[in-house]
Amino acid sequence: MPNRLINMPRVSRKKNNNSDPEETEKPKQAQEEKQQQKQQAPQNHIFVGKKPVMSYAMSAMIQLTQSNEVVLKARGLAISRAVDVAEIVTKRLGNGQFKVKSISIDTETVGAETERRNVSSIEIVLGR
Repeated sequence: MPNRLINMPRVSRKKNNNSDPEETEKPKQAQEEKQQQKQQAPQNHIFVGKKPVMSYAMSAMIQLTQSNEVVLKARGLAISRAVDVAEIVTKRLGNGQFKVKSISIDTETVGAETERRNVSSIEIVLGR
């Protein structure tokens, strides 16, 4: 069979500007909610997660040079990483300039109603 080119109508890939205004407002509302959640956390709080320990330690050092104290928060498996960050800041990077002011532990309930579970959390306050 010989190769034949078939003339197919072109499909326009332009965005439809006549969309419903309510549909465009929904993503905007979701973005605004995310920004509000980020703004609710105080500036001197660092939420420890899966990043390398030194990135949190450097962030804490920067915060400590700008303010008197910084709060490290972690949940679950990240608790040991938060403790490592506190030790690095106080002993290695801080050269005895900073100290641990307080440590508090707690249990938080996480998940939807059908999948509720308890997760341990820690809050370490570092300061001068």
